Amino acid sequence: MQAAFRHTRGSRAVQLPGILAARAYSTLASSKGDHLGTDVVVHKVPHLIAPTLEFSQNRLHVDQVAENLDRVGILRVTLEFPDQDSEYLQRLILNLHKHHGHELPISHSSTRGWFWDVRPSEHEFQAGAHQARSETMQDFPWHTDCSYEDPPPRYFALQVLQHDRFRGGTLSVLNVERMIRYLSPSTRTALETPEYRINIPAEFIKDENHRHIAGSILAIGHEAPIMRFREDILVPLTGSARKALQDLNAVLASEDVGADATLHLTPDDLPTGSIILMDNRRWLHARNRINDPKRHLRRVRWDTCVFGNGGKCKD
Repeated sequence: MQAAFRHTRGSRAVQLPGILAARAYSTLASSKGDHLGTDVVVHKVPHLIAPTLEFSQNRLHVDQVAENLDRVGILRVTLEFPDQDSEYLQRLILNLHKHHGHELPISHSSTRGWFWDVRPSEHEFQAGAHQARSETMQDFPWHTDCSYEDPPPRYFALQVLQHDRFRGGTLSVLNVERMIRYLSPSTRTALETPEYRINIPAEFIKDENHRHIAGSILAIGHEAPIMRFREDILVPLTGSARKALQDLNAVLASEDVGADATLHLTPDDLPTGSIILMDNRRWLHARNRINDPKRHLRRVRWDTCVFGNGGKCKD
């Protein structure tokens, strides 16, 4: 079951499906600092407009971005000016660092800096001899970015430089807090146990002597439950870890979770000039098959934060 989309003059508001809409997500909370799962009320994915590049340094605009990321964990920004070099994102993140204590972006690999171009490529890869999953036209199942980093980045953003003109490449997002309600207590406990090896994809290896980390993939002792997850690089190290991973995959594929906790953002919802910013721990994301070989997004990840029940970010 896909999310419904409601059109409003000057912007497009994305309505949440099913029960998610009833207990809506919004930038309005009952008290300052509330997170999902306390008393937050949300009816749509927050949407901001940046009429000019200077908005990346406008204090009110920067504060609105920070507040939405903190409370809701997802935000859409529409740029009303051309920005092929992603100057808005660069300046915005510098100001989130200056005014809200966000850590600066991490490098993607030993050869790439802050930004990574997400576009199909058959022969020329950004990491030399290794093709990243994002450089294919294949679908990309549920995952968080940089689950192999220790610590992983708290946020990431995707800027749409060219949307898929043939209606492929839909971005789906899934709320972790809603999803884990469908997991049994024993499964949640096993996912919180550090019994998983997380391999570093070849294209993202920064040190040849460091090819994997070990840890848990779920942490519930935070303001909101958080995850790090990408199944194709996960190796469960015990029988209970393996069983919990199977249970998690079954829940992720269930129709109930699809209706209750998932949004689908098509190219119509994220056209060229859009930016989607997300809490990389509180929302999983996925992509269906790309139909347009010219589809081009640009990604940046920032604000590393210790993962685990004992870890707490600056705020």
